[in-house]
Amino acid sequence: MILASQSPRRRELLSAAGFDLEVVPADIDETRLPGEKPVELVGRLASEKAEAVRASLTSAAGDGLLVAADTIVWMGDEALGKPSDAPDAARMLRELSGRTHQVSTGVCALLLNDDATVAARSRFVETTEVTFWDLTDAEIDAYVQTGEPLDKAGAYGIQGAGRLLVRGIVGDYCNVVGLPLARLVRELADLTDDTRDLVARAIKIGGAHA
Repeated sequence: MILASQSPRRRELLSAAGFDLEVVPADIDETRLPGEKPVELVGRLASEKAEAVRASLTSAAGDGLLVAADTIVWMGDEALGKPSDAPDAARMLRELSGRTHQVSTGVCALLLNDDATVAARSRFVETTEVTFWDLTDAEIDAYVQTGEPLDKAGAYGIQGAGRLLVRGIVGDYCNVVGLPLARLVRELADLTDDTRDLVARAIKIGGAHA
């Protein structure tokens, strides 16, 4: 599989499910368009990343699969990207404190012919609701000092120390990490007419890594 993302978390999730990855990061303009809703933004960016990488190829990967994704943390119409520095991370965490926000990941999966033209495609957006505990200034300061928030959208990583900030989630945990793996594997099975054997294989391999 070609993964059009340099996210280490996406690589880890897909590798643990048994996919052999060739990482080819996409270089696109990720500027939000005027009036564009967060779920529209991540859906568009995933598609544009997939197409940008596909257009750079002369041949497909062995399994013919190319996957691109983009994740956004948002409340209302406000998108929370990666903090610019520690004070900005603390500001975001104060904003999230005691409130429910959304994490949406847009995914575009392509099945490619040998010459890298598109044989079939799947595109979807998965959204998970995340609720934070009421955070004290001491908790926020301690978390910011770990350095973990500085390269994370929304200034936290649920797979790391940031899990201690989270009161609960509604939806897919892996989606908050950066990729809705369970849905993606099923979409790939449908894309390749694999009759869900792909899902069974991913479960067996994932169980071996647990």
